Amino acid sequence: MDGVLLLDKPAGMTSHDCVNIVRKVLKTKKVGHTGTLDPSVTGVLPLCIGRATKISQFLTANEKEYLGEVTIGFSTTTEDADGEVVESKPIHRQITKEEVKAVLKSMLGTSIQVPPMYSAVKVNGKKLYEYARAGQTVERPRREVTIYELELLGEVIQDEQTGCVKFSFRVKGSKGLFVRTVAVTIGEKLGYPAHMSHLRRIASGVFKISDCLSIDQLKEKVEHQSLSLLTIEQAFEDFPKVTVDHWVEKLVRNGVQLHPEQVGNIETPQFAIFSQSGQCLAVYEKHESKPVMKSVRGFF
Repeated sequence: MDGVLLLDKPAGMTSHDCVNIVRKVLKTKKVGHTGTLDPSVTGVLPLCIGRATKISQFLTANEKEYLGEVTIGFSTTTEDADGEVVESKPIHRQITKEEVKAVLKSMLGTSIQVPPMYSAVKVNGKKLYEYARAGQTVERPRREVTIYELELLGEVIQDEQTGCVKFSFRVKGSKGLFVRTVAVTIGEKLGYPAHMSHLRRIASGVFKISDCLSIDQLKEKVEHQSLSLLTIEQAFEDFPKVTVDHWVEKLVRNGVQLHPEQVGNIETPQFAIFSQSGQCLAVYEKHESKPVMKSVRGFF
């Protein structure tokens, strides 16, 4: 069985927990995910099965979309609801929808973001959350991210008992965007500590939540022998691609470096090569020091 399974990840499981379950259900060891989701986060989790595990590194989409909820009034160590409270500040004024909308609009575009200490970003070969759990602090890598869309969903709700304010939002952003940090920044712009209290990924590139299966649905389809996976070719739908002739196909199958004119002088740094029969053969990229294209990974 080869292809990509779109799983609707449940809350309370790590991405690796999901991989282990799918391995048991499909009775295969060759299962890998394309990027982790925090245990509390639900939604789109593409899993590569069989031969498709070769393409997992190329399916970390450049654009992702989420539905989230921010709680204004206190911040946490993890920037989400799982962490310990760091700072709290009761809200004694009304935060209006217009004020929230103005803040969200101000955050559109490209900016520099610092990832949370409790994240899987690596520094010196070690994940940030490993430093955090050991009580250590390190300089975190600043990186450029882009928010394409950020909108308020529903009402701004004030909880009189807790003194907190909550509201839901939808965000579409670039690869590497931490929505937890987006929630914290929203609070800062409103003048209060905040954290992300709920998050669901509804799209990862071309993969949509409407196409995902729950674990129970997966088991049912396997039981009824009705499970179908996305092909490698379908998974590369939004990846830059070039179709080559039979002669160049032979070179690709042997991992030979190609001249730009053999792939139509494509300008993108990395692209997929397809045969004339529609098979995805490999991913190539521009050589760092020579005027040629080199093979990154073959899929045959």
